[in-house]
Amino acid sequence: MKIDKKLLERSQSHCELCGSEQNLKAYKVAPEDHSDNEIVVCETCLSQIETPDMMDANHWRCLNDSMWSEVPAVQVMAWRLLHRLNTKGEVWAQDLLDMLYLDDETQAWAEATGEGNMEDVVVHKDSNGAVLQNGDSVVLIKDLKVAGGGFTAKRGTAVRRISLVADNPEHIEGRVEGQQIVILTKYVKKI
Repeated sequence: MKIDKKLLERSQSHCELCGSEQNLKAYKVAPEDHSDNEIVVCETCLSQIETPDMMDANHWRCLNDSMWSEVPAVQVMAWRLLHRLNTKGEVWAQDLLDMLYLDDETQAWAEATGEGNMEDVVVHKDSNGAVLQNGDSVVLIKDLKVAGGGFTAKRGTAVRRISLVADNPEHIEGRVEGQQIVILTKYVKKI
Protein backbone atom coordinates (compact mmCIF):
# COMPACT_ATOMS: atom_id res chain seq x y z
CA MET A 1 0.00 0.00 0.00
CA LYS A 2 1.34 3.43 -0.95
CA ILE A 3 2.29 5.70 1.93
CA ASP A 4 0.84 9.21 1.91
CA LYS A 5 2.99 12.23 2.73
CA LYS A 6 1.34 12.90 6.11
CA LEU A 7 2.01 9.33 7.26
CA LEU A 8 5.64 9.51 6.14
CA GLU A 9 6.13 12.76 8.03
CA ARG A 10 4.60 11.34 11.22
CA SER A 11 6.83 8.27 11.06
CA GLN A 12 9.88 10.32 10.05
CA SER A 13 10.33 7.80 7.18
CA HIS A 14 10.95 4.92 9.58
CA CYS A 15 9.06 1.72 10.38
CA GLU A 16 6.94 2.66 13.40
CA LEU A 17 7.52 -0.76 14.95
CA CYS A 18 11.23 -1.54 14.43
CA GLY A 19 12.70 1.72 13.15
CA SER A 20 13.93 0.38 9.81
CA GLU A 21 14.21 2.80 6.89
CA GLN A 22 14.07 0.10 4.18
CA ASN A 23 11.08 -1.16 2.14
CA LEU A 24 8.40 0.86 3.94
CA LYS A 25 4.69 0.28 3.41
CA ALA A 26 1.46 1.55 4.90
CA TYR A 27 -0.45 -0.99 7.01
CA LYS A 28 -4.07 -0.67 8.13
CA VAL A 29 -4.60 -1.82 11.71
CA ALA A 30 -7.86 -3.81 11.87
CA PRO A 31 -10.68 -3.22 12.31
CA GLU A 32 -10.66 -0.45 9.78
CA ASP A 33 -13.46 1.62 11.33
CA HIS A 34 -10.97 3.66 13.38
CA SER A 35 -9.63 6.97 12.13
CA ASP A 36 -5.84 7.16 11.85
CA ASN A 37 -5.63 3.37 11.64
CA GLU A 38 -2.60 3.34 9.33
CA ILE A 39 0.98 2.85 10.43
CA VAL A 40 4.26 2.65 8.53
CA VAL A 41 5.92 -0.78 8.64
CA CYS A 42 8.90 -2.32 6.90
CA GLU A 43 8.66 -5.44 4.77
CA THR A 44 10.15 -7.61 7.56
CA CYS A 45 7.57 -6.49 10.12
CA LEU A 46 4.73 -6.83 7.61
CA SER A 47 5.64 -10.40 6.66
CA GLN A 48 5.78 -11.43 10.32
CA ILE A 49 2.51 -9.66 11.16
CA GLU A 50 0.77 -11.49 8.31
CA THR A 51 2.32 -14.92 9.10
CA PRO A 52 2.41 -15.23 12.91
CA ASP A 53 3.92 -18.74 12.75
CA MET A 54 7.08 -17.26 11.23
CA MET A 55 7.64 -14.62 13.93
CA ASP A 56 11.27 -14.06 14.91
CA ALA A 57 11.11 -13.18 18.61
CA ASN A 58 14.47 -11.40 18.53
CA HIS A 59 13.26 -9.03 15.79
CA TRP A 60 10.37 -7.97 18.02
CA ARG A 61 12.57 -6.84 20.91
CA CYS A 62 12.09 -3.45 19.23
CA LEU A 63 8.59 -3.35 20.75
CA ASN A 64 10.29 -2.29 23.98
CA ASP A 65 10.58 1.15 22.34
CA SER A 66 7.65 1.31 19.93
CA MET A 67 5.04 0.38 22.55
CA TRP A 68 5.57 3.87 24.02
CA SER A 69 4.51 5.58 20.78
CA GLU A 70 1.92 8.32 21.09
CA VAL A 71 0.12 6.92 18.02
CA PRO A 72 -2.79 4.68 19.13
CA ALA A 73 -2.50 2.41 16.05
CA VAL A 74 1.16 1.71 16.88
CA GLN A 75 0.23 0.98 20.51
CA VAL A 76 -2.47 -1.45 19.32
CA MET A 77 -0.03 -3.33 17.06
CA ALA A 78 2.59 -3.47 19.83
CA TRP A 79 0.00 -4.90 22.24
CA ARG A 80 -1.16 -7.52 19.71
CA LEU A 81 2.38 -8.56 18.79
CA LEU A 82 3.40 -8.83 22.43
CA HIS A 83 0.41 -11.09 23.06
CA ARG A 84 1.43 -13.31 20.13
CA LEU A 85 4.96 -13.56 21.49
CA ASN A 86 3.68 -14.25 24.98
CA THR A 87 1.61 -17.20 23.73
CA LYS A 88 4.79 -18.55 22.11
CA GLY A 89 6.46 -18.58 25.51
CA GLU A 90 8.51 -15.38 25.30
CA VAL A 91 8.60 -14.33 28.97
CA TRP A 92 10.01 -10.89 28.16
CA ALA A 93 6.84 -10.16 26.15
CA GLN A 94 4.71 -10.63 29.27
CA ASP A 95 7.02 -8.30 31.16
CA LEU A 96 6.44 -5.60 28.53
CA LEU A 97 2.69 -6.21 28.53
CA ASP A 98 2.70 -5.70 32.30
CA MET A 99 4.27 -2.25 31.76
CA LEU A 100 2.12 -1.22 28.78
CA TYR A 101 -0.86 1.00 29.56
CA LEU A 102 -3.60 1.61 27.02
CA ASP A 103 -6.58 3.88 27.62
CA ASP A 104 -9.98 2.15 27.52
CA GLU A 105 -10.72 3.05 23.90
CA THR A 106 -7.31 1.89 22.64
CA GLN A 107 -7.52 -1.30 24.73
CA ALA A 108 -10.92 -2.10 23.19
CA TRP A 109 -9.42 -1.54 19.72
CA ALA A 110 -6.49 -3.83 20.53
CA GLU A 111 -8.85 -6.59 21.67
CA ALA A 112 -11.34 -6.11 18.80
CA THR A 113 -9.82 -8.84 16.61
CA GLY A 114 -9.69 -11.40 19.42
CA GLU A 115 -5.91 -11.04 19.72
CA GLY A 116 -4.73 -11.71 23.25
CA ASN A 117 -7.60 -14.10 24.06
CA MET A 118 -5.76 -16.66 26.19
CA GLU A 119 -8.69 -19.06 26.65
CA ASP A 120 -8.07 -21.01 23.43
CA VAL A 121 -4.27 -21.05 23.61
CA VAL A 122 -2.62 -24.43 24.21
CA VAL A 123 0.54 -23.98 26.29
CA HIS A 124 2.96 -26.86 26.77
CA LYS A 125 4.95 -26.84 30.03
CA ASP A 126 7.65 -29.18 31.30
CA SER A 127 7.75 -30.78 34.76
CA ASN A 128 9.09 -27.54 36.26
CA GLY A 129 6.50 -25.30 34.59
CA ALA A 130 8.84 -23.92 31.91
CA VAL A 131 7.03 -23.18 28.65
CA LEU A 132 8.05 -25.48 25.78
CA GLN A 133 8.24 -24.45 22.14
CA ASN A 134 8.73 -26.30 18.87
CA GLY A 135 12.43 -27.00 18.39
CA ASP A 136 13.35 -27.00 22.09
CA SER A 137 15.52 -29.68 23.63
CA VAL A 138 14.39 -31.60 26.70
CA VAL A 139 15.76 -34.33 28.93
CA LEU A 140 13.73 -37.24 30.30
CA ILE A 141 13.37 -37.21 34.10
CA LYS A 142 12.09 -40.79 34.34
CA ASP A 143 12.64 -44.12 32.58
CA LEU A 144 9.79 -44.47 30.07
CA LYS A 145 8.71 -47.74 28.48
CA VAL A 146 7.97 -47.02 24.82
CA ALA A 147 4.75 -48.77 23.83
CA GLY A 148 5.20 -50.50 20.48
CA GLY A 149 8.86 -49.55 20.38
CA GLY A 150 10.25 -52.49 22.29
CA PHE A 151 12.64 -50.42 24.41
CA THR A 152 12.80 -48.20 27.46
CA ALA A 153 13.87 -44.58 27.08
CA LYS A 154 16.25 -44.01 29.97
CA ARG A 155 16.18 -41.13 32.42
CA GLY A 156 18.64 -38.44 31.33
CA THR A 157 18.10 -39.06 27.61
CA ALA A 158 18.17 -35.80 25.67
CA VAL A 159 15.42 -35.29 23.11
CA ARG A 160 16.31 -32.56 20.63
CA ARG A 161 14.07 -30.51 18.32
CA ILE A 162 10.78 -31.53 19.89
CA SER A 163 7.41 -30.93 18.24
CA LEU A 164 4.38 -29.79 20.20
CA VAL A 165 1.12 -31.69 19.80
CA ALA A 166 -1.18 -28.83 18.81
CA ASP A 167 -4.38 -29.92 20.55
CA ASN A 168 -2.93 -31.50 23.71
CA PRO A 169 -0.76 -29.49 26.14
CA GLU A 170 0.41 -32.68 27.87
CA HIS A 171 1.99 -34.26 24.77
CA ILE A 172 5.13 -33.55 22.79
CA GLU A 173 6.83 -35.58 20.08
CA GLY A 174 10.50 -36.30 19.66
CA ARG A 175 13.06 -38.84 18.41
CA VAL A 176 14.49 -41.35 20.86
CA GLU A 177 16.74 -44.13 19.56
CA GLY A 178 15.75 -43.22 16.01
CA GLN A 179 12.01 -43.55 16.61
CA GLN A 180 9.49 -40.70 16.71
CA ILE A 181 7.55 -41.07 19.96
CA VAL A 182 4.94 -39.17 21.96
CA ILE A 183 6.13 -38.09 25.41
CA LEU A 184 4.14 -36.70 28.31
CA THR A 185 5.35 -33.23 29.25
CA LYS A 186 5.32 -34.12 32.97
CA TYR A 187 8.25 -36.48 32.32
CA VAL A 188 10.58 -33.95 30.67
CA LYS A 189 12.69 -30.99 31.72
CA LYS A 190 13.68 -28.22 29.28
CA ILE A 191 17.43 -27.84 28.73
